[in-house]
Amino acid sequence: MSDIDGVHSAHDSRDDRDSRDGTDALDAYSRVVSSVARSVTPHVASVRLARGGGSAVVYADDGYLLTNAHVVGRARHGTATFTDGTETEFDVVGADRLSDLAVLRVRGQEAPAAARFGDADELMVGQLVVAVGSPLGFSGSVTAGVVSALGRAIPVQQGQAARVIEDVIQTDAALNPGNSGGALADASGRVVGVNTAVAGVGLGLAVPVNSTTRRIIETLLVEGRVRRAYLGVVGVPAPLPDDVAARTGQSSGLRVVEVIGGGPAHRAGLRPGDLVLTVAREPVSDAQGIQRQLFAEVIGTRLPVTVLRNGAMVDVFATPTELVG
Repeated sequence: MSDIDGVHSAHDSRDDRDSRDGTDALDAYSRVVSSVARSVTPHVASVRLARGGGSAVVYADDGYLLTNAHVVGRARHGTATFTDGTETEFDVVGADRLSDLAVLRVRGQEAPAAARFGDADELMVGQLVVAVGSPLGFSGSVTAGVVSALGRAIPVQQGQAARVIEDVIQTDAALNPGNSGGALADASGRVVGVNTAVAGVGLGLAVPVNSTTRRIIETLLVEGRVRRAYLGVVGVPAPLPDDVAARTGQSSGLRVVEVIGGGPAHRAGLRPGDLVLTVAREPVSDAQGIQRQLFAEVIGTRLPVTVLRNGAMVDVFATPTELVG
């Protein structure tokens, strides 16, 4: 065999290995996504209401479904269709605009068993997630991507009023109108989020399933509503300067990127660029840190908010109002 033949043989062998490695990698990825799709899809319904629709996930075995508050709007009932063709009517049990979560309950017949739910607080940026829903009316649609960021807060215009959805998961899994209310699952098939919005090409958002949102969901199940306090601030996690971190014992805070005009935070004097360190003397490192403070008991109460502004720590006092509507 000539030297040239030997080189060609080595190249061919390496090309074969590269091809096999690529195929194996793709197959492993495909197996995970397919497995998640098989386990999650039967628990996700397409929902239709008087003015639009979206998706919903079976939350409890006794017929309760979880979706977005903006999907149900002010409707009180609708129709759910599962991927096996089962169709059933449902009633809206309750909705919470601030978390953009709502609970439905099917009538008469049993819904599929509840999906398995995980804890979004265990998510890491870069890990695989799979979205299941009914984009543009195509039920049981599956897309996959990664967790792009955590702890986002986004302002959303609803009619004449602005609201803020706190602590959302950002993903590049493709989402389209109709995905709202559907499942965002991890590689083990556990639902860790409820898809809520499409903010742009390659930028989808989901409400996390964690201890804070479980408290909201359980309150909706029992009482049909959640009395929520409202501050009106949008922020992103940000590291603290070394000297401030040494003095406070915390490594990060919440950088204010927007203050909703006329809201409690605006009236208190909070400004874009402020770095929130504590709310009610409790450390804050992300949007969830604020959300944990905003339940009924603090409505009308002056909350001390400590921020880092121009290198100095400043205390302001904000009085949360009740979120209405």
